[in-house]
This record gives sequence, structure tokens and C-alpha cells, in this order.
Amino acid sequence: MKDRGYRGLRESTAAWGVAGWAAGILVLLVTMPLAARDRLPRRLATHWGASGGPDGSLPLWAAKLAPALIWAVLVGGVACWRVVRGWAGVTLLPSGVLLAGAQASIVRANLDRSDWREADSVTAWAVATVAVAAAIGLAAFMTHHRQKSLPAGESADGRLAMEIPEGERRVWLSRAANPWLSLTGAVSGVAAVAAWLVGVVGLTELHWALVAPFAFVSVLVLGCSSVRARVTERGLEVAFGPFGHPVRRWAAEDIESARVEHRTAAQVGGWGYRLSGLGTTVMLRGGECLVIRAKGKDFAISVDDATRGAALLNSLNVGHPRKP
Repeated sequence: MKDRGYRGLRESTAAWGVAGWAAGILVLLVTMPLAARDRLPRRLATHWGASGGPDGSLPLWAAKLAPALIWAVLVGGVACWRVVRGWAGVTLLPSGVLLAGAQASIVRANLDRSDWREADSVTAWAVATVAVAAAIGLAAFMTHHRQKSLPAGESADGRLAMEIPEGERRVWLSRAANPWLSLTGAVSGVAAVAAWLVGVVGLTELHWALVAPFAFVSVLVLGCSSVRARVTERGLEVAFGPFGHPVRRWAAEDIESARVEHRTAAQVGGWGYRLSGLGTTVMLRGGECLVIRAKGKDFAISVDDATRGAALLNSLNVGHPRKP
């Protein structure tokens, strides 16, 4: 039941993030040429030959809607194929970057030209866009592959201490995510990309005072939108964000004790990574939290199945006495 509930939460959270990314890219594809329509020719160069010069064109309305239609079909196909469980990020992240970069390249090349045949070359932009999209796709694939290969925790009786037979190794793994934080991070990321592209393309001046805050909020919120806690014989590892970075680790011998507490966002001062009188809390949903005491400080994570995690940590502490 718990595993089924966790899968449902993960899929729901991923769906929110995918929806925010999909909507943001769609708006970006349509609005870029629309915003520059007074500075573009009636037909836009949309294809370049081997020589680097334009050899094909489309009317403005078609150049605006064609990539948006491709994106809508791709997103629809992903949704129908139900790859939102993990492969949606691998598919849609690089595809969105590729389409947005291509649209930006086309607008920039046609900007302030009276005829599409006078459009600039897009070779440098195309190479840069493909490189960035490939890097993002590789990072998303590696993250998805690593999450699939992580071992699942073994069942136990739920006590806050458990006996581990000699020679046997046990692993506990739990994740938690907040769909609203995932959506906020995705939308902020799209806003940062949009503000940067509009400036780079030449529609307006590049305002880093606008790009930087959106990018900072996106990175910060996405980093606090999900968490993965893992207990092995080495101790506790907590990985943040969709890419599993940054990571905090506590050696088994440094953990004085582990327990379970019921905490709410109001108690710790809000959502995400919070510092309060209760110590540090990673608050993604109210309720059961795994709390460890290490080096005189408390650290809590709002994850499911915290009782098993605490029991395993306390048992490991028996085999790894604290250093004097």
C-alpha cells in the first residue's frame, strides 16, 4: 500500500512539473515571433542550406504555429504513452530546449530584415542549441537511470530498533515531493529562459536583473521540491531536487539517535528547507518525519515510512559506536 501511494505521489508531482514546463514552452514558442512581428518580414526564413544561406521560408503565422503544433503533439504523445513516471523528463526537457532554441534562432536571423532571403546564418545558434539540449537530455537520463537502479528497502516489523543478522545488509529508501514547489520551479525556470532568449534574440535589451532572480528562484525551489533519503550501513544520505544534488551525508557513528515526529509547515516556518527552533527540517508535506540527532543538532525529513528508517539507523548505531 505504501509503495503504491508513493508511486502515485511521485507521478502526480512529476505531472505538475511536466505541465508547467509544457505550458511555458508552448507560450514561449508562440509569443517570441508574435512579440517581434513589427520587426520581421512577411515571410520568415525557416530553412538554411549547406552554404549557410536561407533557402526556405514560411509566412509569419505558420512559423509561429508550426513549432507550437510539434510541441503539442510531442507532449500529447508523452501523456498518452504514460511516460510521465520518469521518461517524460528525459523526453520533454531536451525537446523543449531544442524547439525554443530553434525558434529563437529563426526570429533572431530574420529580425529587422525586409526580405527573408536576407536572413542571417543560424549555424552557431544551431550548434549551441543542440549541445545544450544534448547535455540536458543526458543529465535527465542519468538521473532517471540512477533512480531506477537504487535498491528498495527491506520490510521490517516497524519497531524503532531492529535486529540485523550477522553478515546481512539492509537498505532503507524513501522519497517525498511537493507538487506545488515542482510547478513553481518549472514556471520560474521557463520565465528565466524566456527573459534570457528575448534579450539574446534582440527583441529587447538583456536584463540580467530580470533573468537572474527567476533563475535563482527556479534552482532554489526545484532543489527543495523533492528529497530522497537513503539509509545503508554507512549511515544516512539525503539527496535534494530532481537531479539528486546537492547531497548531505551523516556517517553512522555520528548519528546519536533517530526517531519519528509529527511536524507541520506551521511549526517549522513554511515549506522547503527550513531552520527553526526544532532544528533543520526538509518540509514537503505535513505529518510523519524522520528526525536524527547528530553532533548535537536535529535534522528532520518529511518522508514516508520514517519508522523503519529510524529503526534501521538506531540498529546501525549499535554496530558503529560513537567516537569519544
